[in-house]
Amino acid sequence: MLGGTLAGTVLLPLLAAPAHAAPHEPAPDLAGLRGVLQTALRQGAPGATARIDDHGTVSRVTLGIGDRRTGRAIDGADRFRIGSVTKTFTAVVLLQLVDEKKLTLDAPVNRYLPGLLPDDRITVRHVLGHRSGLYDYTNDMFTKSAPGFEAVRKKVFTPGELVNLSLRRPRTNAPGAVYSYSNTNFVVAGMLIEKLTGNPVRTEYQNRIIEPLKLGDTFYVHPGMKIPGRHARGYLTPDETGAPLVDATEQTVSWAQSAGALVSSTRDLDTFLSALLGGRLTSAAQLAQMERWMPAGTGQAYGLGLRRQDLSCGVSVYGHTGAVQGFYTYAFASKDGRRSLAAVANTSNNGTVLKTMLRTLDSAFCGKATKTPRGKTGNTPRRRAPVERREDVAPALTLD
Repeated sequence: MLGGTLAGTVLLPLLAAPAHAAPHEPAPDLAGLRGVLQTALRQGAPGATARIDDHGTVSRVTLGIGDRRTGRAIDGADRFRIGSVTKTFTAVVLLQLVDEKKLTLDAPVNRYLPGLLPDDRITVRHVLGHRSGLYDYTNDMFTKSAPGFEAVRKKVFTPGELVNLSLRRPRTNAPGAVYSYSNTNFVVAGMLIEKLTGNPVRTEYQNRIIEPLKLGDTFYVHPGMKIPGRHARGYLTPDETGAPLVDATEQTVSWAQSAGALVSSTRDLDTFLSALLGGRLTSAAQLAQMERWMPAGTGQAYGLGLRRQDLSCGVSVYGHTGAVQGFYTYAFASKDGRRSLAAVANTSNNGTVLKTMLRTLDSAFCGKATKTPRGKTGNTPRRRAPVERREDVAPALTLD
């Protein structure tokens, strides 16, 4: 059979003959995945879509609205803003530069960008692992979600201006001491890319990742405001209860740049993560560097631009989350990259939806939940990991 449907779920085998999942791997729970997306819609997301690539067999679940003005349904092929999943692309470019002997991870950032940072102890590794102590300027920028967004929607910043916004505040910790998530780190990472290559980050994403992997839906349009081609519209939830959703689709995303400005699709994100975890984007040595984990909250760890999420069934998956005005994204893959999930809801500043979308990972990688019969004992699953308190744009949300 060349394809099929299951309760509205589309199964689309790739052209290449798929390898079969290992016997010990549970099959994805597509009904459970559909239930997760239905919950997200009930909680305020206009639409949601998820795509699983399981050893070459693709499944999609898509529900709800992609454009509230026209009533158009969200489509599994829609493009959207991926927020902080951009950070993994940025890290890959820098790790490729390490492979090319143009960069040393444990060298001070100031070796390559003299005078940029006030502390020569801050290394490239610290920046990529969120251990620099550089304050996240978006905490101040988005204290009020909708007004903060409108203030920067059309603005164009230089990377140096964003770093200076951070440096007005005290650092959060000594270099290397602890993990402390900050968009400032990946603005600095983008500056390193441009200094070391002499090219805009757009060119390096294009030449090193987008073209080799044939990612036809992935774009760095900054400072342009529009998402090219067919796309879902994104809706920001204001802080005031009952206030109407704000259509946040068009913006420069100049406040994020190399920390969060890429546009992509679920197909491209699956392709990207499968290639990365499968060892096709960096040397084995540099992938190992990306996977040197530091604690980043209960059930979570962070490497270099890569997050490890520990699931309820004891499985760990690898990728990144993204929150940009109008979109929540989860993009993760198995250790070998042979099973991947990309999921998006077209809303933001809604912590309930963000937390719900985390459950797409359990559906994709843990399979159907099983209950231990009363009176019997079994393996105790890990407690569900809390979502990071903030990603790109919601500093006030407490999700633990």
